[in-house]
Amino acid sequence: MHKIFKFEPHYFERIWGGRALETILGRNIPVKQNIGESWEIVDRDDCQSVLTHSDGESITLRELLQEQHHCIMGPGWNVEDKFPVLVKWLDCRERLSLQVHPPESVADLMSGEPKTENWYVAHSSAQAGLFVGLKSGTTKEKFIKALKENKLETVCHRINSSNGDSILVKSGSIHAIDGGNLILEIQQNSDTTYRVYDWGRTGKTGCTRKLHIEESLRCINFNDFEPEIISSEHSQVQLLAECNHFRIRKFTFPEPMKLKLKNLNQQCMILNPLFSDISVGKEVIPAGTLALSPYAEDCEVQINQPGEMILTDNFFIPQTNSN
Repeated sequence: MHKIFKFEPHYFERIWGGRALETILGRNIPVKQNIGESWEIVDRDDCQSVLTHSDGESITLRELLQEQHHCIMGPGWNVEDKFPVLVKWLDCRERLSLQVHPPESVADLMSGEPKTENWYVAHSSAQAGLFVGLKSGTTKEKFIKALKENKLETVCHRINSSNGDSILVKSGSIHAIDGGNLILEIQQNSDTTYRVYDWGRTGKTGCTRKLHIEESLRCINFNDFEPEIISSEHSQVQLLAECNHFRIRKFTFPEPMKLKLKNLNQQCMILNPLFSDISVGKEVIPAGTLALSPYAEDCEVQINQPGEMILTDNFFIPQTNSN
């Protein structure tokens, strides 16, 4: 059993992507491509995280969970279930489409999956921002009118973004990431997105991308007004998000130290060091990468230099035997 699991990222080219994963995180990414997404941990039918052992053999996350599910996830885990969260880096050189994910109340009716997600802004340019929710007083009728007039910016809530900002984007919330953001996204394991507006943009072929206006209007929460962003604090531990799907905390280390995160037989956790390396046992987790600490192992982190780490847990809480 490993004390820590590290996976290989999956890179995806996007029309709004860039090269920040290379220039800011120091990654070796595919050349001559605008990489918009790096999927760090994923358990989907069409995309699987891969763990490569020291002997060169590889195993997918799905195979790993089937072989060692109780050791990794703990008692009560259903081996048929997919890993409950998906973690991505998003390099948003340009503005993303205005979109929405279906809330649970309508997702099944639309053959989709709900998706609540959290954005942590690791790096932003001077003019960067985020669209999340609606401006106060916006009704469905006003929204549709603005959509027909190509003026949705006038009714959507935009927030200037800065390094260290974080915001929880719930299913049903209209949203878009503006250009100039490098974001760590932690989300429910879902890939259902309805695009309501794409700012008149065209793809490589010169054609506009497909919109899902009818589906979007069924999903948008028209009572979601001006949600607030969480700004970075200097405290050692800062709660960024807590919902039914995950808890996210930021740990800030002003100096080298050791930190015990959990004991044996406690829930698994996802560790994301941001701009400095950390170590768990003999394993180094490079800055900007991800590692999974399994249920059956304790986790003591060695901090080698001042830095920050995003810690995600409570995405599956083991059911303990009370007998």
